[in-house]
Amino acid sequence: MARPLVSRIATNGPTVRPTWFLWEDDAFWVPTGPWARLPAHVRADPAIALVVDDCDLGTGIVRQVIARGQAEILPFDTARGRRKLVRYLGSDETRWDERFRRYLYDDPEEAGTAWLRLCPDSLTATDLSYAV
Repeated sequence: MARPLVSRIATNGPTVRPTWFLWEDDAFWVPTGPWARLPAHVRADPAIALVVDDCDLGTGIVRQVIARGQAEILPFDTARGRRKLVRYLGSDETRWDERFRRYLYDDPEEAGTAWLRLCPDSLTATDLSYAV
């Protein structure tokens, strides 16, 4: 969970999308906003599932985490946003694509940036790894 993996979120519909996430305070935090349909899907039906998986055929590592619960849309905070972006892009913001800097530092009220937070009702971690 500490590695910058991609999770997948499924909402009613079903709709599945890859997302970058932050695991913090016993919750998954996923940035979202008006550029995505995710907030509308969650407001219509907050029941979601999120999967994080890792599969490396070279090493035989096959692991997965499946989380289910009721998501909520919360106000965006820059400090948490920076922690999430550092996880995926590294700590040197000068090397980040401009859109990520804008996403982080533009006024979230004006841009509509928000967090999807999932505090899982169920959380299952499975290790299916094998010897190569």
